[in-house]
Amino acid sequence: MKTGYGKIINISSMLAFFGGYTVPAYAAAKGGVTQITKAFCNEWAEKGINVNAIAPGYMATAMNTALLDQNNPRNKEITDRIPAKRWGTPEDMKGACIFLASHASDYLNGAIIPVDGGYLVK
Repeated sequence: MKTGYGKIINISSMLAFFGGYTVPAYAAAKGGVTQITKAFCNEWAEKGINVNAIAPGYMATAMNTALLDQNNPRNKEITDRIPAKRWGTPEDMKGACIFLASHASDYLNGAIIPVDGGYLVK
């Protein structure tokens, strides 16, 4: 069998691990990303293609402007649950991305890596 080399890094969400609140369509879509990552791994790993995903937690981006408002009670509730005691930034994603794109992850396949400041463990 001819094999190749490739790295596919999908972006899921920590909401793929639980249902979320007020965002059922988003949670369902990210659950789909998680499952297709695993399905592609099953089909392509033997061809030398790694398929993994990063699952960001709450990120300080334009999408979350309303939740980032200090007057929004959900802001404190979310921040208090994050062991790192802060929201993530796009910069926080680069370590996982570099790792998954490098040879250091050549035997990692079908993984969903949370980058969430510890939100999921609490």
